[in-house]
Formats: sequence, structure tokens, C-alpha cells
Amino acid sequence: MQKLGIVSALTAALIMAGCSDKTTSDTAQVESQPTQQQEADTLQTMTEKQAYGLGVNFGSQLKSTVEQINAVGLGLDIELVKKGVEDTLSGNPELSPEDIQAALQELQKQHQEMESAKKAEEGKVFLEEGEKFLAENAKKDGITTTDSGLQYEVIESGEGDSPKATDTVKVHYTGTLIDGTKFDSSVDRGEPATFPLNRVIPGWTEGVQLMQVGSKYRFYVPYDLAYGENGTGSIPPYATLIFDVELLSIESAE
Repeated sequence: MQKLGIVSALTAALIMAGCSDKTTSDTAQVESQPTQQQEADTLQTMTEKQAYGLGVNFGSQLKSTVEQINAVGLGLDIELVKKGVEDTLSGNPELSPEDIQAALQELQKQHQEMESAKKAEEGKVFLEEGEKFLAENAKKDGITTTDSGLQYEVIESGEGDSPKATDTVKVHYTGTLIDGTKFDSSVDRGEPATFPLNRVIPGWTEGVQLMQVGSKYRFYVPYDLAYGENGTGSIPPYATLIFDVELLSIESAE
């Protein structure tokens, strides 16, 4: 949202820069309106094409920005966005700089509040589903639940050492949501992951220390041991996660 004022204004300006004053009648405008092919034919020089392409790219950004803002429940009118640009180009904006700044600050505040409320509402579903899943999963044979609430099962035992939280480990893993949706996999990438064990989510820091080199475990990680109330990327807020992890080696220890 910090880029809203600059990016949107620049984008709209580029989009509207080619708009001329409406000095002709409606009938004349319809009769003289160029076709898409005629417009394309005017883009002859590289400079013309570059300018037009820049406008198209920024226009896409503006459209995307307005859609993202409106997705949380706000109702910005794209036509008024265009009008603001037209008025500015003509040197006659209807609002003072102070009024515009106040309006955009209020927009940012409203957007943040509505986005947080939307995430919280969506999070309730994932929270309830996760709690129900973990409660049922804990009853299954082979599932161990730790004091923190982390659940795990041993898929394949290993005979190597177990890492400490300060160790760097090399692993293969696949992460899914409880509905089976895969969000990450070093196996699919064909390249193991290496990382300090104390710099990952708490469920991993705790769980991988239970493993021995050469073992494979499946971890069921509650949201508070994963990505919490906000989620990250394709991981929703309050999401319980499942990880299949193979501990390949302990790379180093401090």
C-alpha cells in the first residue's frame, strides 16, 4: 500500500496521457473514433511503441492495484481514478493536495483494517479445521503428540546421529495442507534443502531434533508452531501443516 499514491498516479497518467479534450459532439466522436487497426498503424517508430508499451504495462499495474484494493470490500471507481488524472493533466484538480493526502491515508487505513478482518474471518475456518484434524489424528496408531502440540509418526527409522537446534541439516521434504494441497517440495525440485535448524518454524526446530540421520518422519504442525495467524504465500492463516521429512545429513554444528 505504500506505493499506492506514486504508482497509481503515474500509471493513470500514462494511461490517460493520450486522451484529448472533448470538443466534438457525440456523433462526431463515434464517426471519427479510430479502429484498433488504425491505432496500431500509428505506432510506427520504436519510440512510439516504447511509449505505448510503457502505458500498457503501467495500465495493467493500475488495474491490478484497484482490483486488489476492492477485493477486501472497498469500492473504488476506476472512472474516478481516470477523472483525477484528466483533471490533473488539465491543471484543474477538484481537491487540494491536503485533501488528497488525507483521502489516501484514510484509504490505506481502511484497506488494512478490512484486509485484517477478511484474514481473521478466513482464519477461523482453517483454525477450526486444524483443531478437529489434530484431535482425530492424535487417536491414530503410531502418532505421538509432544508437549507443544506437535504430532509426528516415524515412517522409516535411521541409525545416524540426531541434530541439535544449533546444527545445520540437509533434508528432503514435502509440505502439504491438511486437505492434501502441496505448497512446497524439495523432492519435486530435485535438490535437498540445507538450513540452520534454529532458523525455521518452531515445529521443524523441535521435530527434526527427534530424528536420526537416515530416518523419515511425518510431522503434523499446528498453526502456532508453523506460520501463525497470518500465514505466508500460499499458506493460509491459522493453517495446520503436514511435512514429510527425510534427514539426509548433519552438515555442521556450532
